[in-house]
Amino acid sequence: MKTRRSDRLIDMTRYLLERPHTLVPLTFFSRRYESAKSSISEDLAIIRRTFKQRQTGILETVPGAAGGVRYVPMIGLDEANEFIDEMAGRLADSQRLLPGGYVYLSDLLGTPDVLRQIGRLIATQYLDSRVDAVMTVATKGIPIAQSVSQYLNVPFVIVRRDSKVTEGSTVSVNYVSGSSDRVQKMELSKRSLRAGEGVLIVDDFMKGGGTVNGMKSLIEEFDAETVGVSVFAEGTFNGDHMVDDYTSLLKVDTADAKDKNIHAAAGNYLQRNDDLLKELGE
Repeated sequence: MKTRRSDRLIDMTRYLLERPHTLVPLTFFSRRYESAKSSISEDLAIIRRTFKQRQTGILETVPGAAGGVRYVPMIGLDEANEFIDEMAGRLADSQRLLPGGYVYLSDLLGTPDVLRQIGRLIATQYLDSRVDAVMTVATKGIPIAQSVSQYLNVPFVIVRRDSKVTEGSTVSVNYVSGSSDRVQKMELSKRSLRAGEGVLIVDDFMKGGGTVNGMKSLIEEFDAETVGVSVFAEGTFNGDHMVDDYTSLLKVDTADAKDKNIHAAAGNYLQRNDDLLKELGE
C-alpha cells in the first residue's frame, strides 16, 4: 500500500537508525513504500539535512546500480563537551572512591542514556577506521563494548580471566597487571576472532594499562590488528603506562582514599578528536 510522505519519513529514519553502517538500496525503500525513486531521494535529502543539523550522524550516498544510502552515527562537539563535563561532575563525588584509588562506576555504566553517549563518542572517533570487532574484558567493560559495537554495527568479544566450558577451545596469554605487578591470565575463545581483523579495545577504567596490554597481546595471538584503545576513565598512576596510545573520556587525576579527596576532569578524547568533531559539525 502506498505510504504518505510523513509516514515514510518516520519509518525510514527508524530503519536507518537501527542499522548503522549498513548500505540500504533505494530500490528497497521504493518497494517498501510503493513510491518512485525520485520521491525516496527527496525524503532522504530531508533526513540527511536533519541528521546534519542535529549532528545525529551522516547519511552517505553510494552511487551506481549497487549503491544506496548508509547511516554513519556521530556526535557533535557541543554535545560531546556537555556529556563529558556532566560525567566529570558526577565522578567528582568522594563517595565513589574505592580502596586502591579505583572509582565506583557501576551506576553510570548501568544507565542506558550514559551508555548510548559513550557508544556514540567512541564510535565517532573510529567512523573512518576498519573495525571488525570490539573487545573488552569481563565484566565492567561489557556494557561499553555492547554500546560501541551497536553504533559501529560489528560484533563484540569478551575476554575472560577464567575458563568457561561454553566457550570451547580458547587462546590464553599471561600479562602483568600494571597496578599490582602480578602475573595474571586472560583467554578468549578461538572462534571469537579471525586473522587480519581490526579490533577496537574498550574498557571502563585504566590505571597502569596492564589489562589493555594483555588484550593487545591476545589480539596478536590471533594474527589480528589492534585498531585503537578507548576507556571510559583513566586513573592517576605513579609509574610508566604499559600502553601509550589510548583515548580516555575522563581522567581521575587526584584520588586520596585516606582523605576522601577525588577530582575528575576531561580525558584526552576531546583534545585528540577536536579537529574531527569540528569538521563533522560544519
